[in-house]
Amino acid sequence: MGSMSVMGFEERKQIFRPLIPDVDFITFNNEDDLQKITTKTAGIILESIQGGAGFIQPQNDFLAKVKKRCEEVGALLIVDEIQPGFGRTGKLFGFENYNVVPDVVIIGKGMAGGMPVGGFISNEKHMDLLSHDPKLGHITTFGGHPVIAAACLATLQEVLEKDYAQQSLEKEKLFRTLLVHPLIQEVRGKGLMLAAMTADDEITNQVILRCQDRGLILFWLLFEGKAIRITPPLTISEEEIREGCQIILEVMDEIVAG
Repeated sequence: MGSMSVMGFEERKQIFRPLIPDVDFITFNNEDDLQKITTKTAGIILESIQGGAGFIQPQNDFLAKVKKRCEEVGALLIVDEIQPGFGRTGKLFGFENYNVVPDVVIIGKGMAGGMPVGGFISNEKHMDLLSHDPKLGHITTFGGHPVIAAACLATLQEVLEKDYAQQSLEKEKLFRTLLVHPLIQEVRGKGLMLAAMTADDEITNQVILRCQDRGLILFWLLFEGKAIRITPPLTISEEEIREGCQIILEVMDEIVAG
């Protein structure tokens, strides 16, 4: 496996802007950009914790300020919980960490414990808008599939009954205690949605690929080449965390030694 090409924020804007008309971008945690949200804005789509951009958490009540601005101008706040959702960040949904209730929540991945699924959550008023002009009843071929629905219910029961959300916070503490090394500049994220940041893309590539050779699966983030993605199953044990971190540290020692 070779190195990844990481696309910058400005490059992404240039790709998406011609494809989707009347779309603009705000920078996460930049309060000045909230003035871009006006009465002409239909909705704001963001993640409660940014995923591919580097596992960046909202700062200084940023999510609450976005919600307030949306209420002022009549825009909808749409939160993507695909990665933070279902217990990974210490709450069932990531936005619960920041005292914000979105108008629409997009969910998937952890929702069915590995089965393919996606979901759209909102209140009755907003859901009713999908019933006309145009009617959007046929929006997914597998909508309401009984096997997927059963998997979602079983996963939700397991996450809640065994309190994996709270456990993720305890496991985060262990990761942060163990992942101390000169090559690690910081550990971003929350719960079991973590990214160890190195100084450059090449160090990150070496760590991920060498760990893979030793049986430890890490990964990259889509738009942040310096991040080593650490997002294990919520069921990971303390012993497995210690074993995985030891592999990471040994690999980093090898890289430093040349």
